[in-house]
Amino acid sequence: MTQDKVSKYKRVVMFLIGIVILGANTAIFGYVWYQFYSDAILLPFYRRGNWLVVGVYLVIYFLFSKIYGGLKVGNARISDIIYSQTLALLFTNAVTYAQISLIARHLLWPIPVIVMTVAQICLVVLWACGANWVYFHVFPARKMLLVYGSHSATRLALKMSKRSDKYLICAAVNAELGYDEVIKQVDKFPAIVICDVKGSLRNQILKYCYGKSIRVYITPKLSDIIIGGSEEIHLFDTPLFLCRNSGLSLDQQVAKRALDLICGVLAFIVASPFMLITAAAIKLYDGGPVLFKQKRLTIGGKEFNVYKFRSMVVDAEKDGVARLATQHDDRITPVGRIIRKIRFDELPQILNILKGDMSIVGPRPERPEIAEEYKKDMPEFDYRLKVKAGLTGYAQILGKYNTLPYDKLKLDLIYIENYSLLLDLKLILMTIKILFIPESTEGLADGEITPLDEAQKK
Repeated sequence: MTQDKVSKYKRVVMFLIGIVILGANTAIFGYVWYQFYSDAILLPFYRRGNWLVVGVYLVIYFLFSKIYGGLKVGNARISDIIYSQTLALLFTNAVTYAQISLIARHLLWPIPVIVMTVAQICLVVLWACGANWVYFHVFPARKMLLVYGSHSATRLALKMSKRSDKYLICAAVNAELGYDEVIKQVDKFPAIVICDVKGSLRNQILKYCYGKSIRVYITPKLSDIIIGGSEEIHLFDTPLFLCRNSGLSLDQQVAKRALDLICGVLAFIVASPFMLITAAAIKLYDGGPVLFKQKRLTIGGKEFNVYKFRSMVVDAEKDGVARLATQHDDRITPVGRIIRKIRFDELPQILNILKGDMSIVGPRPERPEIAEEYKKDMPEFDYRLKVKAGLTGYAQILGKYNTLPYDKLKLDLIYIENYSLLLDLKLILMTIKILFIPESTEGLADGEITPLDEAQKK
């Protein structure tokens, strides 16, 4: 059987792989429920009631696994799969324990749940390793052609080369050679990557690949993202896409503000002890101010003062030059390195959320002077200001501190064009996952040139 034919059954294989871990861990819960908890409630369930409890557990476990990407075997590294599944199990088991304690009307003995969680995590480790082996045995790395239009494709090729187990770029062709020459190379591969190719030529290549059933990976342009968030209109026999281009509707703004207030108050209550400890550590280290204020931009280009715990030395920018932090920036204090790594420096922004300056989810608020520099080469950077700035979002979760501004803009625009209350809830839960991933707060490499550096040299 050829690789193309095998790929047709990929969803079936992935479904079966997922069923294995979902079914196994649900079975472990079922055993614990029947052995330790089913008779501990005031009014024990009959057979169907017990089945319902186990079924609810399966649904909750599946939802958390989807949110954290714990079922993405082959797309994520083994370590990430294990981490995601661990988070899914911790949340599922915590919610389930609270649920059955409410049913029993008192806190139940937690040891069985703790032992169950440890056993489930051990099973996840074995499953992740086995599932990963099966996936790449059945679906080896796909040989691909890179069709590029500018030097930015080099960065993409480097990123994809880090996952050579899944993506194998075997050749590259410059789109400037013309359609005919590109197609000659395209015909040699079962998949291609199109990066930064001019619209008319890109569309020709894309339609050719569609006709030939050649898989295409493509870096989207901003216009693609805007169209992707459009509404389908079927009033006539000619299809129409409606791009409203106006940010959030009034009902969406009201719902989002309600979510901000509810989550903001809860977050402040939970974070208060950690904020006090952080404030004390900063004060004891050098006696300087605990907080610092900085001008940032939010919806419509409105300026506001963002609050953060001070992670750098006092007067870190006394020369008046705005610059991003680097990996080994000597302006960052020892305490600052710790709180930046675990993102505790962001906690005071809960106050900004309660005030209404920011939302919990939205584009990261940028400094006015840095935004102006970016806009010199990237006028579309203001597109991010169609919604309130946020503490977390796609760019903060999927990107890194050193992700290029243009890529962050794309991630922010994807969020804006696909906004929903459920998406906000999903991103809030996903934020917990990245708190303990060091790469997400990694500064710019020493000597790395950014659009800001280039703009300031002009």
